[in-house]
Amino acid sequence: MTESSDVQAKQADSTEPRSPEEIRADVEQTREELGDTVEALAAKTDVKAQARERIATAKQGIVDNVAQVKETVAGKKDEFTAKAKEASPESASAGAQQLSSTVQEHPMPFATAGAFFLGLMIGWLLGR
Repeated sequence: MTESSDVQAKQADSTEPRSPEEIRADVEQTREELGDTVEALAAKTDVKAQARERIATAKQGIVDNVAQVKETVAGKKDEFTAKAKEASPESASAGAQQLSSTVQEHPMPFATAGAFFLGLMIGWLLGR
């Protein structure tokens, strides 16, 4: 039972008349309760506000998920890089270094080969 119901039950049991102040207090309390009830009903029937609230909740969930995925991807990236370095043989790195030094020492054969392939590409593009 609410407080106003308790007050009304007590008043119904007693046969003594109530003072105007008591009646005004009861009326004021009833108005407050009625106002709260009307606000609750208005909130339940406000479809736009409910939709906005659901959208805001969904957005927050998505933002949280995106942040979590970013953290996971960052961790996996570091893990993948470390595994790739472990898996690649040092001979591949050494081979790339050796090729680079050979090109720097004897650039003419590589420049000639590059010019030949460039000529082939230009001829093929112009022939189209």
